[in-house]
Amino acid sequence: MRVILGVTGCIGAYKSAVILRLLQKEGFEVFPVMTRSAQQFITPLTLEKLSGHPVVTDLFDDQTAQIEHIDLARKSDLLLVAPATANILGKFAQGIADDFLSTLYLSTTTPVIMAPAMNVEMWHHQAVQDNVGILKERGVVLVEPGSGYLACGEVGEGRLAEPELVLEAVLNNFDRKKSLLGKKVLITAGPTVEDIDPVRFLSNRSSGKMGYAMAGEARLRGAHVVLVSGPTQLEAPGSVDRVSVRSAAEMAEAVFHHFEDSNIVVMAAAVSDFTPSVPASEKIKKEKMDPTIKLERATDILAILGERKTDQLLVGFAAETQEIRANARRKLNDKGLDLIVANDISRDDRGFASDFNEAIFLDPSGEEQALPNLPKSELARILWDRIESISHVKA
Repeated sequence: MRVILGVTGCIGAYKSAVILRLLQKEGFEVFPVMTRSAQQFITPLTLEKLSGHPVVTDLFDDQTAQIEHIDLARKSDLLLVAPATANILGKFAQGIADDFLSTLYLSTTTPVIMAPAMNVEMWHHQAVQDNVGILKERGVVLVEPGSGYLACGEVGEGRLAEPELVLEAVLNNFDRKKSLLGKKVLITAGPTVEDIDPVRFLSNRSSGKMGYAMAGEARLRGAHVVLVSGPTQLEAPGSVDRVSVRSAAEMAEAVFHHFEDSNIVVMAAAVSDFTPSVPASEKIKKEKMDPTIKLERATDILAILGERKTDQLLVGFAAETQEIRANARRKLNDKGLDLIVANDISRDDRGFASDFNEAIFLDPSGEEQALPNLPKSELARILWDRIESISHVKA
């Protein structure tokens, strides 16, 4: 597993070398990134010799065709910043990208852990706490600073957590890997597109973000993940087998191909319910176009899976605008699902295209679990915990 270790400028930077060694002892490959200020406290040469990798220190050092911060982000499994100063907390929270580390954060789709270190009054300042709150809402894990004698001579909270506690946070993140080892997980994501002619089509507003978050979390838990995705602008998580499709028919073919040997199936895609009966092979001129388009029902993938399933655990999603629970429970029963995730898509601050979602989990026993508006990455973690609990009972 690959961990990026970000080091920022404070006296606790010397502990980054210890953290690096502890990570290596646990089998992690560590790629150090240092801010300009960090180099005032520990040299890049130290971390380079310990890690065996060149230390990235400047956004413009790389002269290759590869965009280094994006390349490094895609190849890693975790971003750890230890120590994390008040300055870097603010940059990450507010989306400021003016050096390599802050730019790297905005390119990162993997989990992020930060271990703050600063003066006690700085730590308790409202601005810093506001930034901490923003980062926690996004799913960033904060290793709380310890209390004790600080470099400034004061006593209180603010010192970098002991390296062993930072390591524990990293291991806790990767402990999820063990839970799905040996399992094949099939996930669908995004919209499907139904062509009217080579120019026009029918589709929906699904961005694919929830399905991709589910795929990334399953990968972190050690599953072999097959992600069947409609057209999106998203990058698939590393080590995930992505199958790109366009129409509901293509998605059905891909899903049916992988279904039989899958252990868990999560149907997060917004599959078109209807498709043009006879799509035109050439662009229809508007003068000749009939304003009435004849449609036929698309393949109901979820219903067919519900009929075919044997030992698979089948999870569906219900995007609703009214009578959320009633409509979701009807779908749960009609499709033969083990769990359904219902969400209200009538709100602009959640659901389609948003990074947040408010959901209700419903199962055949009548049990419900309502969750507040959460980042989709955090919702994916909670949902996988629930799926695994059902999977254990089913096994």
